[in-house]
Amino acid sequence: STETLHDHVARQVALNPFTPQERLIAGQLAAHLEDTGYLQVNLFDLARTLNVRQADVERVIGILQQFDPPGIFARTLSECLEIQLRQQDRFDPAMAALVANLEMLARGDFQGLKQRCGVDEEDLLDMRNEIRALDPKPGDRFQSGTPETIVPDVWVMPKSEGGWRVELDPATLPKVLINHTYVAEISQLTKQNPEGKAFLDNCQEKGNWLISSLKQRAKTILKVATEIVRQQDAFFTHGAAHLRPLCLKNVADEIGMHESTVSRVTSNRYMLTPRGVFELKYFFAAPIASCEGGDAHSAKAVCHRIKAIIAEESLDKVHSDEDIVAQLKETGIDVARRTVTKYREAMNIPSSIRRRRDKRLSAAAIKRSD
Repeated sequence: STETLHDHVARQVALNPFTPQERLIAGQLAAHLEDTGYLQVNLFDLARTLNVRQADVERVIGILQQFDPPGIFARTLSECLEIQLRQQDRFDPAMAALVANLEMLARGDFQGLKQRCGVDEEDLLDMRNEIRALDPKPGDRFQSGTPETIVPDVWVMPKSEGGWRVELDPATLPKVLINHTYVAEISQLTKQNPEGKAFLDNCQEKGNWLISSLKQRAKTILKVATEIVRQQDAFFTHGAAHLRPLCLKNVADEIGMHESTVSRVTSNRYMLTPRGVFELKYFFAAPIASCEGGDAHSAKAVCHRIKAIIAEESLDKVHSDEDIVAQLKETGIDVARRTVTKYREAMNIPSSIRRRRDKRLSAAAIKRSD
C-alpha cells in the first residue's frame, strides 16, 4: 500500500534515539501533524496534558523538524520555508528578512523588500526564485487516501453525419433482476399458505417497482443530458467561449419535467465529451447582457474570454480591468468593471499592476540568463 505521511514520520520516530519521555512527546506531536505537513497544536496545553515542561516539547519539535520531508512540523509558512533554507545552508540575514516579510513578496513590493533585505534587484530576483523552488506544503507529496476517479454517467460522441450521439454508460447503472425460477419454487410452497403467498406477491411487486423506477431514472438522465447537448451545441462544436446562458427551467420546460427533477438528475453526474469530463451542472450558467440588444452571454463564456484577453498580454501592453471591459464591449458583451474584477479574482488572476511587475521581472531574468 502507498505510504502516508504519518507512516513515514512514525518510521523515523521509531529509528530516532529518543529518551522515553521524548518518544512520548514525539508520538503526541506526530498525532497532531496535518496531511500538509504542518503542526497545529497548543504547546502549553500539550505540555500540561503530558505533565512535561513546554521547553521539552519545543526541543522535541526542533528534532522532528529535521525529519524528511524538509519543512514538516512547521507551525507557519515562514517557519516551513526557514527549515528548508537552513537545511540547504541558505538562511543568511538577507534571506531571513525576505522570509519574515512574505506578505510584501506576495503583493510584489520589491522596492520595500530591497530596503528590508539590503540587496539589489538582481539578488532579490535570485532570492525570490529560491523561495519559489521550496515546497510550501511538504506533506502533500504523500497520499492521505485513495484518490477517487470520476466515472462519467453519460457519453457524448460526434456523429459521422453531423450532430452528437448521447448515450448512458451502462457500467454506472445499477442492475436489479428478479430470479423467476426461485419465485416459481417458492410459489409452490406457498399455495396452501395465504400469508406466505401475500408476502411473496408483495416482494415481487416491490422488485418490479424498483426495476421500473431504475429504468425510468435512466430515461430521465438521458433525456436531460440530450437536451443539454442540444442547447449547448455551440460549446461542443467551438468551445467554452460559446457556452450559452442556461437555467434549470429552460431544460425542464423543454422536456416537460419539474425543475427539481432536473436539478436532482444533474447533481453529481458527469458527462464525457470530446472536450473533457464535465459535471452536468457545469452547463448551467447565468446570463450576461449583450450590447445593443443582442443575445445574452453566459458567465462562464465571459470568464473564458477574460482569461483569453489576459493570456495574450505582452510586457508593453498589460490590460487593466477597464481595458478588458472595453474589449468585451467590442465583442458585444456588456459588463461592469467590478464584474470583470470579480471574475478575474475568482480565476486567481492577479491585478494588472502585479501582472506587469511579474512580466518585467521574468523578462529581466531571461535577459540575465542570455
